[in-house]
Amino acid sequence: MRCVVAAAILLAAPCLAADSAAPVAALAHPEARPFGDPDRAGRDVAEALARAKANGHRVILVFGANWCHDSRALAGWFATPRFAAMLGSRYEIVWIDVGQKDRNLDLARRFGLDGIKGTPTVLMLDSTGKPLNLADAPRWHDASTRKEDKIYRYFAR
Repeated sequence: MRCVVAAAILLAAPCLAADSAAPVAALAHPEARPFGDPDRAGRDVAEALARAKANGHRVILVFGANWCHDSRALAGWFATPRFAAMLGSRYEIVWIDVGQKDRNLDLARRFGLDGIKGTPTVLMLDSTGKPLNLADAPRWHDASTRKEDKIYRYFAR
């Protein structure tokens, strides 16, 4: 019986420690899960392009997935007040779920990308739908380790 009690105490110890006043390590970046219905992606892109044409904004297409920590990190930064204010006045943003890099690949090819090699892939378009950063778009697979100010400057330029 003592072994059972001792085992129960050992198993409960992490739970008890979590309730203590000890600080919990914070993430280096905020996270969000913005990727919704992958079947809506084509409509979402068309609607964003229509809004961009009407208001002169650019469009950001984020090809990613909720399973991807780098996609969630970028989405987390975009959701902060600092980014939201800057992005909202310049861009229409579309979160395109690519599944396991096997969904919505037609949208990537439509705008000049050769599929999705890493997530997120972040493509910027002008208000007419012309790609602006084809060379840089696939290089966002490290978004969770990029510094906040560096990300901000990239989109504020």
